[in-house]
This record gives sequence, structure tokens and C-alpha cells, in this order.
Amino acid sequence: MVKDELEERYAEVWIEGEVSNFRGVAGSGHCYFSLKDAEAQIDIVAFRGVMGSVRFKLEDGLQLLVLGRASLYPQRGRFQIVASLIEPKGAGALQLAFEQLKKKLEAEGLFDPARKKPIPALPQKIGIVTSPTGAAVRDILNVIDRRFANVEILIYPVKVQGEGAKDDISEAIAYLNENHPDLDVLLVGRGGGSIEDLWAFNEETVARAMAASNIPVISCVGHEIDFTIADFVADLRAPTPSAAAELVVKNKADLKRTLDMLFSQLRGSFDSWWESMEQHLDHLKSKLVLLSPKNVLQRQAESLKSLGERVRTAFATQLDQMTEALQGKAAQLEALSPLAVLSRGYAVAWKMPENVLVKSAEQVRKGDSLKIKVSKGEIHAAVTEKSNG
Repeated sequence: MVKDELEERYAEVWIEGEVSNFRGVAGSGHCYFSLKDAEAQIDIVAFRGVMGSVRFKLEDGLQLLVLGRASLYPQRGRFQIVASLIEPKGAGALQLAFEQLKKKLEAEGLFDPARKKPIPALPQKIGIVTSPTGAAVRDILNVIDRRFANVEILIYPVKVQGEGAKDDISEAIAYLNENHPDLDVLLVGRGGGSIEDLWAFNEETVARAMAASNIPVISCVGHEIDFTIADFVADLRAPTPSAAAELVVKNKADLKRTLDMLFSQLRGSFDSWWESMEQHLDHLKSKLVLLSPKNVLQRQAESLKSLGERVRTAFATQLDQMTEALQGKAAQLEALSPLAVLSRGYAVAWKMPENVLVKSAEQVRKGDSLKIKVSKGEIHAAVTEKSNG
């Protein structure tokens, strides 16, 4: 009777206090602890369903707000609160979870600049881990196409928010490391959103997958003001997906200007050296006029000139060979680029409005709308006839 009276009168109460006697989550998924203040203490029971919604880590000393119902445990005559909602006092649950994980991983050294891998200056193969339908992948591809379309691109499509996103992302990083170790760099990210939308990139499993990657990782999550745990662990953080592409792919015109400048500097250095040698020879001539026969000096001059010509010839030959090799590599990369395939008359089609990539005629029916990506732009069309052959 007392139990019924208590549970009816206090069917919904808020309790505020400091966590104590926390013994972790039981194997059943339930959790038992106490809340206390300066004057009193009360036992709290949180069943598995409630604990599944707690995003932060419970620990002694944490200040909590708990919503629950009063309950009397008759076998021991113990009064307790059965929680239905657990929130941290002050900071929000997600912010607290973020700070707890950040503190934990920082203590393990995962943010240490000394463990971060350098990003290749001229990557030839780039892996992209993001949503296949989001703005991020389009932004990255557009920037790469504009700056240097000769790189090879491998896109691993994943969910970037919601249930299963953290597992998709971490498994993608592990898969690419195991099956495509020749990738020079990985871009991992998505477009902007709320803290809930970006939360997959604040998950411990994603952070540890990035830290374990043998391939250098660039995080590119959200907008410039967004910071996630992934940004701290990655080898390099880019403020946006577009910025990541700008960082990793050099502009072809800029590269050409740099090569021209280096060649000009090298040529200038060689000419200066040659002029210095000629001046030195003239100086030797003036000193040797009274000390050496004329024919000895003449042979030395001829020998030096011959050597200079051979050096010039060897330098020019080596430069031609390097230029030819670079042009060959550029042609190979051009042939491998998926963007170059479009320029040869091929196209990629998506079924609309689902935005589903069409790989077979069996995926569409007469009357379906299609978005067709060609080398220069997009075409929107309707299916009037199809063949499954």
C-alpha cells in the first residue's frame, strides 16, 4: 500500500545532484548509481532502454538532472528513482560527450602532431570517403576537374549521418587501407549541418580508424566553423570539402609556372657558373703568360671549352628526357582519369528523383526521368524506349 501511494504521488519527478557509487553499466545494460547533494542521497536505477539514449559517459562527480518516477523496492525496503531521462547539468549531452572523448583521445596521444603523416605534394591516386549523393562529392570533383583532372579518383560511398554512419565510415577507411594501399591520400568528410548531423565524425570508432590508417587522411567535415573529433585526429584538417580538394590537388597552371621558374633558375645558375669559369680561366691566362708555354695554356682552354660543351649537351639531353617522361606520365594519368572518360563521349546517368546511379537498363522504365552527366554539363531526359540487351 505504501509502495502504491509513493509511486502514484511521485510518478514524475526531477532530481538534481552529483553522481556517486557509480559501478559502470551491467552486462544486462542496466545501470545503478546514486545522486547526492550536501544534505541527502538517493539511489537511481536506469534500465537498458534509457542508457541507450545517454550519449555521454557517466562517472562519479558528474552533475546530473534526472527525470523519473519514485519506486519502493519491497524486498529491501529501499526507496529509489527509476530514471526515464538523464541529462548533464549545464552543457548539453552531445557537447559533454564531445569533450569527454576529446580529453580521452588527447591523453592517448592521438592528437600529437608528431604522429601525423605528411600529405603528398603531388598525389596521383586519391580516395574519397563520403556520401555519393551529397554536395561534398560534387564540390570535390569539380575542384579537381578544374585544377588538375589527371589524378586517379576512387570514391567509397558511405552514410554520413544517422544509424550506421559511424560504422560505414570506419569500415571504409579500413577497407581502403587493406585493399587499396597504393592510394596517396584519403579525403573523409561531408557538407555542413547541425551537431547531430555531423555526429558520426565525433564517434570514437571513426577517430580510431583514422588514427590507424597507413594512408594520410584529410578531414573535411562541414563548414569552416565546424570542428569534430575527426579534425583533431586526421593528419590534416580542411575547413570544407572544396578546401580539401584545393589543398591536395595543385593547379596545373601553377605547377607549369613553378617548373618554368625552376628551369629558369637552373639555367641562370648554370650560366653564372659558366661565366665564373671563363673569368677564372682568363685570370689563369694572365698569370701563366710568363710561366707556361703558350701551347699548354691553349690545350687547357680547349679542354675546358670541350668539357663545357659536353656538360651543356648532357644537361640538355637529361632535361629533354625528364620532360618526355613527365609528358608520358601526364598522358597515362589523363587516360586513367574518370573525368577524362566523360570527355571521350561517355556519360553517367542517374534515375530521378531518387538520384540513383543507373548501371543497367533494367533499373528504369518507360517514362522515368534521367539526369545524364556528360563532359560539359548535365542533360535531363525521359525514357521513351529501352533495351535490356
